[in-house]
Amino acid sequence: MGTMIKNWTVLALAGLLMVSCNSKDKEAVEEEQGVTVVLPENKTTVTVTELKRKDFQHELVSNGKVEARQYADLSFRLTTEPVAHIYVKNGDRVTAGQKLAELDRFMLENEFVQAENSLRQAELEMKDVLIGQGYAPDRMENVPAEVKKLAEVKSGYGQSLASYEKARYELEQAVLTAPFAGVVANLTGKVYNKPDASEPFCRVISTGDMEVAFTVLESELPLIAKGDRVDITPYAAGVSACAGRISEINPLVDENGMVKVKALVDDGRGLFDGMNVRVSVKRSVPDQLVIPKTAVVMRSGKQVVFTLKDGKAMWNYVQTGLENMTEYTVTGDGMEEGAQVIVSGNINLAHEAPVEVVK
Repeated sequence: MGTMIKNWTVLALAGLLMVSCNSKDKEAVEEEQGVTVVLPENKTTVTVTELKRKDFQHELVSNGKVEARQYADLSFRLTTEPVAHIYVKNGDRVTAGQKLAELDRFMLENEFVQAENSLRQAELEMKDVLIGQGYAPDRMENVPAEVKKLAEVKSGYGQSLASYEKARYELEQAVLTAPFAGVVANLTGKVYNKPDASEPFCRVISTGDMEVAFTVLESELPLIAKGDRVDITPYAAGVSACAGRISEINPLVDENGMVKVKALVDDGRGLFDGMNVRVSVKRSVPDQLVIPKTAVVMRSGKQVVFTLKDGKAMWNYVQTGLENMTEYTVTGDGMEEGAQVIVSGNINLAHEAPVEVVK
């Protein structure tokens, strides 16, 4: 009986010891898996590329708005007469000097004729004054300036001339013309109604010179310069993308840490003033280690790149720098020229996992 109790005791202790050892081994494995993953038995298929130094095509992306470099808000000088004719509508293209609209000219033409008659009468009276002082009115160049000025005052010629010029100017201003070639916008006036003195009758926007205004971060300023090429992609469907060059950088950082930049568009056909666009600034940065974005994976919140060594995937912590749509510049462990960087099949890789390289 005593021998049986001893045997059961030994077996119980051995069982507890095995459970304890298995528990410790499991904890050790789980603890190790915080850095690595249990290596798979089958090789993972991957593709690699050789890490090289080259010129990196940096791309800075921002949202922008199209602005016309030149536009004119046009108004009738007189608002006492109704609009008689409107010859254009919003969206129409016009040439320099083209007639856009005009007022009813009857009263203005009548005032002009009266002013012209008054001027002729005053001119005759001035000649009578000069004749009375012994000067020939047909030889005005021989009349002293002081005498001529006094004769203009006595005859009322100077006042009549000013009234005539005013009436002529107002008659000319009754016709609204385009100051330059462009497109008509914001036309709100109506025929038979008097022009609204509180707002322009219409706007003419020059489509020859369009520019795009956008912002960049203060930290991105060293990456752009005047003359840099930009690609401009409108968000509106059916409008073609175009290119341009940075024309100005405002030397002021706003409260949000942003800097305003403008780019002159090479060909603004199809762009409207105020249109929203996507702006991509491209610049070549020389002598950079460049990797595809697919080579970078995240492990515990850190960036990792796997390199190939002796048929195994080697884990490397890295720091990415500049980026464009498909690539990063990179520094960090193992990032040396000539290294074989794994660019696909790396999502679930572990450190020193066996891999098979395919083309």
